[in-house]
Amino acid sequence: MITHGAAMARARTVWITGGTKGIGLGLVQAFCAAGYQVVTCARSAPENPLPQGVLFHAADLRDPDQVAGCVAACMDHFGALDVLINNAGGSPMVEAAQASPRFSEAIIKLNLLAPLYCATQAQAVMAQQAEGGVVINIASVSGLRASPGTAAYGAAKAGLINLTQSLAVEWAPKVRVNAIALGMVATASAQDHYGEAEAQERVAASVPLQRLAHADDAADLCLFLAGAGARYMSGACIPLH
Repeated sequence: MITHGAAMARARTVWITGGTKGIGLGLVQAFCAAGYQVVTCARSAPENPLPQGVLFHAADLRDPDQVAGCVAACMDHFGALDVLINNAGGSPMVEAAQASPRFSEAIIKLNLLAPLYCATQAQAVMAQQAEGGVVINIASVSGLRASPGTAAYGAAKAGLINLTQSLAVEWAPKVRVNAIALGMVATASAQDHYGEAEAQERVAASVPLQRLAHADDAADLCLFLAGAGARYMSGACIPLH
């Protein structure tokens, strides 16, 4: 029971980029289940319904003006922005010698510049909030080791890890910034990277835990990084593979 004069704590708000499918959709579902108010975005409307209460805003995150539109929509709808998860990204397999300059530029914009645009726009809001905020960048093991077939992607993810460290210093103590170096994940598009079921089983056998990651694995770590249990963590890159 709430006593006279006491205020009910508001639900925290999270902005998850690229949350209409794959890992992003898993993050959206997990944060909804945890009681967060959720905003997500993608270039096109989701093919399947999102969980009830999720705010969707169409945007190309490579365009800073459209990023600003996402933040404005979040603030208009929920009045706060507590957590940003830079999940949108990816790359098809193209060897560097065959990749056009336009292709490489697009991959780097999506995987490095877009997270920077989102983070800076989010920080402008979080810095004004009493509780500050949290930024979580979904990086990749491709940013920690060789990434043949996705060289521009690996380079962008390496940049994202460094960006995480730099922003953590610049924005402390009000905004915490951490990254996850995510490994191989079982999603609907896994066959594009790892092959059909039999090939995926061989890939999974090379992992100590004998399976590919699931979206829930990433979601559990994001929930931890977003919460009070990680209150003294900033500038970290946590391997999840």
